Amino acid sequence: MGISPRILVVDGYVKSARHELEAGGATAAGNQYVKMLRSICPDVRCDIIYPSDPGTSVPSGTALTDYDGVAWTGCSLTVFEDTPEVNTQLGFARACFEAGVPGFGSCWAAQIAVVAAGGICRPNPNGREMGFARKVQLSDAGRGHPMYEGKSSVFDAYISHVDEITHVPPGSVVLAGNAFTRVQSVSVLFKGTAFWGLQYHPEYDLREMARLTWCRIDKLMKLGFFKDRQAGEDHVAVLEQLHADPKRFDLAWRLGIDADILDDDVRRLEVRNWMYRLVIPTRLARGRT
Repeated sequence: MGISPRILVVDGYVKSARHELEAGGATAAGNQYVKMLRSICPDVRCDIIYPSDPGTSVPSGTALTDYDGVAWTGCSLTVFEDTPEVNTQLGFARACFEAGVPGFGSCWAAQIAVVAAGGICRPNPNGREMGFARKVQLSDAGRGHPMYEGKSSVFDAYISHVDEITHVPPGSVVLAGNAFTRVQSVSVLFKGTAFWGLQYHPEYDLREMARLTWCRIDKLMKLGFFKDRQAGEDHVAVLEQLHADPKRFDLAWRLGIDADILDDDVRRLEVRNWMYRLVIPTRLARGRT
């Protein structure tokens, strides 16, 4: 019988933001994460919670220690704002650390883990990094870290954010960065528990980036990414066409992307390493199969 790790997926989006993305054809962040985790480990069992919704907690009859890992999605909130939704998630992140459950996540996830452990995030002075994070480079620590085993030392990735980690807490190590964002990934050790956080999004594919971009066209126009709405619509169309036919070299060339973006195994290697280097060993250490 195979090992069936149990993962708690934390979708931090507020309900209105979730509905906005779904109305634009995007998949809810929690569902994206479940799909990705199952592509890596078909036997994984996942529960999704929405901590921005009032009264949300782990499923009835379940404790945090029943999980072998906690996976956090991205989120449109800002971690340094003093709001109930943010404070609830910071408290929940600390509870996960205290429960000894290894964590992983994208974008907001890295920020929430760092701030929960005592670090700082602020608006990125370079503005919004959108679409593809270019030339993400592993640090010396990153090249020797188990999350990046088998990964190229320089790569591109899907991305969408305006905030960045500026100060990592004690016990944390910056694993990667690029010219736009100094901290593109971080390993946090707090309360004896590890959290591997990425500023970028391995769960995205071209279709999901297309739908996210479509939902943000008006905002992106104001920021200078598109000269008008038609330019945004045209870009979305190219993303969707390449998703439908990944062999379209002409479209990949136009976008300037390769296997870092197009190959699921390459793009999601960090998640696979988390699953097999942290989650499954945690399960086995607790006598579970």
